[in-house]
Amino acid sequence: MKKYKPTTPSRRNMSTVSYKGVLTAKNPKKSLSGGFKRSVGRNSSGRITSGQKGGGVKRLYRQIDFKYNKVDIPAKIETIEYDPNRSAFIGLVLYNDGERRYVVLPNGLKPKDEIITSEKAVISIGNRLPLDKIPVGTFVYNIEIKPNSGAKIARSAGNYAEVVANEGGFVHLKMPSSEIRKVLSGSWASIGAVSNEEYRLRNKGKAGRNRWLGKRPKVRGSAMNPVDHPYGGGEGRQPQGTKRPKNRWGKGTRGVKTRKSKKYSNVFIVSRRKSKKK
Repeated sequence: MKKYKPTTPSRRNMSTVSYKGVLTAKNPKKSLSGGFKRSVGRNSSGRITSGQKGGGVKRLYRQIDFKYNKVDIPAKIETIEYDPNRSAFIGLVLYNDGERRYVVLPNGLKPKDEIITSEKAVISIGNRLPLDKIPVGTFVYNIEIKPNSGAKIARSAGNYAEVVANEGGFVHLKMPSSEIRKVLSGSWASIGAVSNEEYRLRNKGKAGRNRWLGKRPKVRGSAMNPVDHPYGGGEGRQPQGTKRPKNRWGKGTRGVKTRKSKKYSNVFIVSRRKSKKK
């Protein structure tokens, strides 16, 4: 981690990920990047559907390959790059047929290292195989939920899932949340853990950095008017005044279960995630 001298109050505790000696390219490949419009919490009508979003620095979007549909074609890592749209590092890979693509990189890979997507691939960091070909105890990332649907699980910085069992056409995975879930054995996954594991340790230091990221301030319910929130109004500071905690729309919060009892994926969950004890 990179620490800063306390030249201002906000700099005193600020820390960021050190990119020196890790990243090998400054600018993205032009043919694989372009502008895009962020929704910033608005729907197609422009109405706010998710609060505390807006503004932020303009970004270029990097086209990341989550399909990995170039099977049995070796690829060599050319660069390691920063992506403002995700927490993990990305890498530009050159396939033997001459095509270049961006992929999410795992820890431990360097430029000139080779990776391959194949059913016969060696169990090595960065290689991609079907889950039933991966031994129990292996860490995997970029996991598919259904075969050939593209990577959906364990894609952010430092994340990985662990293969814990293989039976009955399903592979049991221990998720980053500690949930154990069944995934079809024909689904593909990459070996290793996602790069930039220090991302979670950074300290933003000041509110302005949140604004650069497109995060707007959050107003407390007790500071609102009665028309805007159940906790609003009153002279001075008042207790919430309701039997159970609720949000501005009157729905319960703090420990209320929101998962649908008949959700389609319930049958694939072997063991629920462990809840945090307060």
